[in-house]
Amino acid sequence: MMLLPSTASAQGGSVTLEATVDSSPVGAAVVVLDPERTARVSVTVRNDTSTVQRVKTVRISGTALALTFFAYDTAVPFDVPAGESETRTFPLEPTDLGTQATGLLPISVEVVDTQREVIASLDATGDIRGSLWSVYGAFGLGVLVLTALSWLGALIALARRRLPANRWQRAMRFLPAGIGTGLIAVFTLSVLRLVAPSPTAEIPFIVGAAAVALLLGYVTPHPGEQQLSEMDTVRIPRL
Repeated sequence: MMLLPSTASAQGGSVTLEATVDSSPVGAAVVVLDPERTARVSVTVRNDTSTVQRVKTVRISGTALALTFFAYDTAVPFDVPAGESETRTFPLEPTDLGTQATGLLPISVEVVDTQREVIASLDATGDIRGSLWSVYGAFGLGVLVLTALSWLGALIALARRRLPANRWQRAMRFLPAGIGTGLIAVFTLSVLRLVAPSPTAEIPFIVGAAAVALLLGYVTPHPGEQQLSEMDTVRIPRL
């Protein structure tokens, strides 16, 4: 499905942005960014407003889970007269990208004016050829460790019968582990280049895993009932 170019309203008209990375249209194809290869970026700005649009910077950034993991600002100053369009092409050398992210990530291409305001932008999916030991990879591994500790703590409390007596409190004891499990699923699909993180992908995994964890905590047996059951089986010998 082709995506329409992004537009931004200004002075009663709009500014339209089209972009390509290594001849791949941004928004219509997965954009590959390799830290070992220079990318050729081309942007075309169409100005349908009544004033000159002064572009100062082209920004390419990648986000996931509402966090920005990389951003490249390239100074490409040019003016776009009213009713006209201008195209600029420049090289992008993401040499440090390997230490910042890896896998499929949502990316955006933005043109920024001299007042640091975004004139227009495009959203796409980026295939980041970075390392698992990047900032994004370390973030995912950190979530994995915290989730494992959360599950371990909840299960140990269950085994030792130290969970709260209230069912909802027991359910809440398992909730962090469920949320972490959902985040791990989102991260894993991203790193394996299967699904890029996005609200439509993140919410079902996180909410679903959290709901399962809540249910597991809710149906765990009452710790007092287990102790009472054991007491009932004790036989007192007659003297």
